[in-house]
Amino acid sequence: MALLRVFVLLGIALAATALAADNAKPAFAFQQVDYFPRWSGGTQREFTPAKQEDLEHWTDMITINDYPGVDDGAKMAGAANAVLTNYKRANGKILKTSSVPAADNKPAEHFIAVGFTRPGFAEAAFARFKLVGDKGYSFVYSHRFYGDKAADQMSEWLKANGEKIENALLDWDLPVSALGSH
Repeated sequence: MALLRVFVLLGIALAATALAADNAKPAFAFQQVDYFPRWSGGTQREFTPAKQEDLEHWTDMITINDYPGVDDGAKMAGAANAVLTNYKRANGKILKTSSVPAADNKPAEHFIAVGFTRPGFAEAAFARFKLVGDKGYSFVYSHRFYGDKAADQMSEWLKANGEKIENALLDWDLPVSALGSH
């Protein structure tokens, strides 16, 4: 019986080590910063840089959303419009929207930048809606400030970085391997 307990504990330790090792490797890089998987559920996955493991208090996050059934440009536009409506319902301040028309063998893409001010923090989210293969995704880069002056800090940060983040997100070619099997 004691030997069985040792094998069970050894199995648990090996599984934990494998999980830790998997999270030790970055899933991808954005703006020369490595991002690590932090949470996954349903059609959503969240990633943060090293030393930002606490999902209650992070500064930078990338969220990848899968849109099952979104397999063409019209459906992708519909998904982007639905998210825009949700941002407005959540009292987000829409900072910018844009669409890049479809071109030769390249489907249309959509972009939304939104700001949220909540008690204790301010957040800016930059969302790119794109078909990869025949599947719809959004890639959302979010940045947060915390505390009483978070809104002021965010305003200054957006002036200095908003356009740069938008361009980086729109130019970003996420490795398809990072999309997983969702």
